[in-house]
Amino acid sequence: MANYTAADIKEIRESTGAGMLDVKKALDEAEGDKAKAVELIRVKGLKGVAKREGRSASEGLVAADIRDVEGGQEGTLVEINSETDFVAKNDKFVALGDEAVAAAVESGATEPEQLAETSFGEALTNAAATMGEKILVRRIGRVQGEVVSSYMHRTNKDLPPQVGVLVATDAAGAEVARDIAMHIAAYSPAYLTREEVPEDIVANERRIAEETAKNENKPEKAIPRIIEGRLNGYFKENVLLDQAFAKDPKQTVGKILEGAGGTLTGFVRFRVGN
Repeated sequence: MANYTAADIKEIRESTGAGMLDVKKALDEAEGDKAKAVELIRVKGLKGVAKREGRSASEGLVAADIRDVEGGQEGTLVEINSETDFVAKNDKFVALGDEAVAAAVESGATEPEQLAETSFGEALTNAAATMGEKILVRRIGRVQGEVVSSYMHRTNKDLPPQVGVLVATDAAGAEVARDIAMHIAAYSPAYLTREEVPEDIVANERRIAEETAKNENKPEKAIPRIIEGRLNGYFKENVLLDQAFAKDPKQTVGKILEGAGGTLTGFVRFRVGN
């Protein structure tokens, strides 16, 4: 029987992200040689990449990068997924997230498929092999403005950030940008302004409001006013500038910006798995 300890298993699990049974099998095959066991895990991982394709990768992290560019700043946000939170909190996985966002910045990639075609693609494949899990870049987001501010939120203190927000503003808006980024993290708006809401969605909300009012036997004359009221309710729930500000619900986010004399030109929000 191979000679190894529970500490050896823990060490290899932390360095590779592999499962306990996989580590034990590798140590048995390597007759207790830790270096050889790690090599076996990596080789078997490479052979098993195809088998992992069908697995669900719903854990992971969000990584951000903000850099100066001509005319202001550009922020890039990347979500990278793993199968388990055990791997998600592994230092090597966290470093892979930093590498992913840096590669997205350098390559200008806007889609995971484009990022996979860079040298980072090989690093991603090797990481999946070493850690024994399906690992993928799910999405890439980017905003540009005079100033870009960020907020990264840990939903669990033991895990890396799983919610990331980037906000682009003018210089005056930067004063309240972080508070607004925190608001976005919590309230998940879908649009910046009412004008950004697609016409088909607005039309559908109007239809639902009208049908609901009729089913409630509301007076015919009151229906147009009811429709507008319910449509406004949709905007207040989904449009950032119309949302009640988290820190002061008596004011909208738009009013907070107005009070600061600033303008918000764009935002992106990622939550791992959503």
